[in-house]
Amino acid sequence: MSIKVYYSHTPFWRAEVLRVSLFVGKVEFEDVRISRDEFIYLIKTGLLPNGKKVPFNQLPVIEVNGQIIGQTGGIARYCGKLSNLYPDDNMHAAKVDQIIDSATEITNLISPTIREKDVVKKNEARKQLTNKLLPRWFQYLENILEEEKSEWFVNNEMTIADIAIWRLLGWITSGMLDGIPKDIANNFPKLQNVYIKVHQHPKINEWMLKTYGKTI
Repeated sequence: MSIKVYYSHTPFWRAEVLRVSLFVGKVEFEDVRISRDEFIYLIKTGLLPNGKKVPFNQLPVIEVNGQIIGQTGGIARYCGKLSNLYPDDNMHAAKVDQIIDSATEITNLISPTIREKDVVKKNEARKQLTNKLLPRWFQYLENILEEEKSEWFVNNEMTIADIAIWRLLGWITSGMLDGIPKDIANNFPKLQNVYIKVHQHPKINEWMLKTYGKTI
């Protein structure tokens, strides 16, 4: 089987959940990093640098034996199944899906503030995120962990759900998002613990050092 993962050079959760799950599961794949100019061209034309068409003019996508598949949730589940990081049990699978979809919801709250050009409006939106919206969603996730009585989101084992939230939190608390404090997740200990456990996973440490030369 030939697998290629296409995304930019950033370790954003939408792509990293694919790359990391495949790496942890020892599934061979080609990690194709797209330049900024190539990304802009893809958005306009729907074409990868190799000329292949992507379904929705966006990334990430994966290519499996020449077939291109898009949408983070779908391809994360596919990679999770290949890597044994996605459950066979239907209820457990649905619980993983709700976390992946939650990561998308949180991203969709933040994304408009990245595109906002008006500084005053941007700062106000970031205050709303910091004081209300992000804590609300973090509490939802904290509650799920409490109900599970586990250090992981589903069935007391690491899945793609935990990997997605690890990188999502890494992004939000990185300091890259002006106006959102690095300690915004500190009041959510169970959520923080998921981040720490994934971050300290031996294979994930190996991935970070191999790929980025440091832990991220």
